[in-house]
Amino acid sequence: MITKILAVLTAFEFVFIFYLETLKTDSEKTASTFGMEVSALKNPNMNVAMKNQGVYNLGIAVLIVVSLFVPGKIMLASLMTYIVFVAAYGAMTVNKSILLKQGGLAILTLISLLF
Repeated sequence: MITKILAVLTAFEFVFIFYLETLKTDSEKTASTFGMEVSALKNPNMNVAMKNQGVYNLGIAVLIVVSLFVPGKIMLASLMTYIVFVAAYGAMTVNKSILLKQGGLAILTLISLLF
């Protein structure tokens, strides 16, 4: 049960990222969340890139929910591992806090899958 709760929270996190990147692309909240200037987010190329990335994040959220209905744990474990690797890459290339901000719930979900 704890694993499912953590997985759903992770899915909600990715829906929120989708919301920020796709629906509120150049808002103050999006700028502060990603450590960017609103003016940079208003750049047409950046705006389109953010919206595209948001759609990918929504896809991850949907796959997490679907994985809860698939027998076994391999799909959920694979998704959580992917999320942790992407968060680790973001931590190495952008900001160390990304590891826990984006990967924290996925890490907890992976740990709960072990028990």
